[in-house]
Amino acid sequence: MATVGDSYFEQQLTARRERLAAVAAHNGVHEEVARLVAEVDAALDRLHNGTYGICEQCHEPIEAEGLVVDPLRRICLEHLTPGEARGLEADLEMAARIQRALLPPQNLSVHGWEVHYHYEPLGLVSGDFCDLIVAAPPAGELFFLLGDVSGKGVAASLLMSNLHAMFRSLATVEQPLDQMMALANRLFCQSTISGQFATLVAGRADRQGRMEVVSAGHPPMLLLGSSGVRRIDSSGLPLGMFRETQFPAQSLELHAGETLLFYSDGVTEARNPAGEEFGVERLAQFSSRHRGHSAEKLVGSCLGELRAFSAGQPRGDDLTLMVLRRAA
Repeated sequence: MATVGDSYFEQQLTARRERLAAVAAHNGVHEEVARLVAEVDAALDRLHNGTYGICEQCHEPIEAEGLVVDPLRRICLEHLTPGEARGLEADLEMAARIQRALLPPQNLSVHGWEVHYHYEPLGLVSGDFCDLIVAAPPAGELFFLLGDVSGKGVAASLLMSNLHAMFRSLATVEQPLDQMMALANRLFCQSTISGQFATLVAGRADRQGRMEVVSAGHPPMLLLGSSGVRRIDSSGLPLGMFRETQFPAQSLELHAGETLLFYSDGVTEARNPAGEEFGVERLAQFSSRHRGHSAEKLVGSCLGELRAFSAGQPRGDDLTLMVLRRAA
């Protein structure tokens, strides 16, 4: 059976059935419309008799993310025809190019802030996302984001793109960060599948080194100061869990040479050959010893340490790491 949720697929199929009926009422029932109506009705029948989401060839569950993309699918990936497989591969490659095009400049220096990030999908597409937005004068604030959508592959990447567009729009509206996050959460709840969510760090940094930041269920941020490392834990639940949720903002002030480091859990959950996780404490200790580095050099050093620790073990998740350093 499909694991995303039968109610979600029933809503999707019913909505498609209604749109097809509207087209038929306006333009008449053409051959293609009749074919699609029959396919949607057959999918609804499978849903009601308990066979929806089961491959008709091997009788194993169809990948949930495949059903999200195409609710009419009747076979799993392993049983696609060569032509269908090539089409799917081409679609994934296009999706990967679109995702890469959404990324901000990897190096940014603006208003006394120095920013560098590393973004590494596990496969062709990723559920991680990051963004950097410089507000127009006179405010000139730097808006930064790093998030991780639950799941992997196409379904997660679609939600990632949705969040990217959402925050690009919200960042242009002058409102407090906690209110922006609450609105983003409500919009996300309306557009996502039950059981899917996103952890997220979002913040604004001004020209004087002050910032406000919200962590919605995300792994701890690390503030690398002159006296050592301060761990900044999440202040709210992930986006998409509950429609009415508060997201308290935390105020920080970074002085010259101080750094804020944050990441997706693909960093801290990486494992070595013995099965041990890299972990937050190991990352904090390493970054503390290198806190005088530039943003770019610190990211590179952390990645080198992570790969030395993993010793060739395959990654199990997307990996994103971002550093904001107060340069002046």
